Amino acid sequence: MDSEKRRRYQTAMVSTYYPDTSFLDYIVMPDGAERSYGSDILKKLLSGKVFMVNSRKRNGLILFKQYHAEFAGPGAAVGGDYDRDCQGALPIGNLSLLPPETNEERQKAYLIRRQWIRLIKQITENPTPQQRVQKILDQFEQYFPPEVVALLPDEAFALLVGVLPQTVAVVRRLGSEVDNRFYY
Repeated sequence: MDSEKRRRYQTAMVSTYYPDTSFLDYIVMPDGAERSYGSDILKKLLSGKVFMVNSRKRNGLILFKQYHAEFAGPGAAVGGDYDRDCQGALPIGNLSLLPPETNEERQKAYLIRRQWIRLIKQITENPTPQQRVQKILDQFEQYFPPEVVALLPDEAFALLVGVLPQTVAVVRRLGSEVDNRFYY
C-alpha cells in the first residue's frame, strides 16, 4: 500500500509539472517565441550519417536526449549511432554541419565531442546548482556573444547541467549573488 501511494504521488508530480511528460514541448525562448525541434537538423542527426560541427565558425548544437542535453561545439562529431536517441536539437550561431572527409577527420571529431562532454561533466560536478548554472553561462559566453547566449532558453541550460529551469532563470536575473540555500 505504501509503494502504491508513492507511485501515485510520483506520477502526479510528473503529470502536474509536465502534463505530456515530453519536456521538449515546453521549451520556449526567452523572448516568448516557441522553437521548433522537429527540424531538418534532427532529421540529419537521425539519418545515421556522421557530421561535424564546422570548426571554422562560432557555432554549436545542443542535443536533447530523453533526460539530459549535450553540447556539441566546433569540431565535434554529431549524428551516427552516437545520437540515435536525440529527441531535439537547438542550433547556436550560424550552424554549419559538414561530413568528415577522412577516417582521421572522423576520429578527431569524436575526440572533440568527448572533450565537450568532459567540459560539461566538470561543470556538473560543482556542488550547488547555482554554481553549475553560472559556470555553464560563463563557458557559453566565452564561445558565443552574450546576446546569443541570452536568447537560449533556460530549459536548455537546465538539461545541460542538471538543474531546474527556474534555477537558471534566477541565476540569469540575479547573477552570482543568489543565496545557496534555496537550490539544494
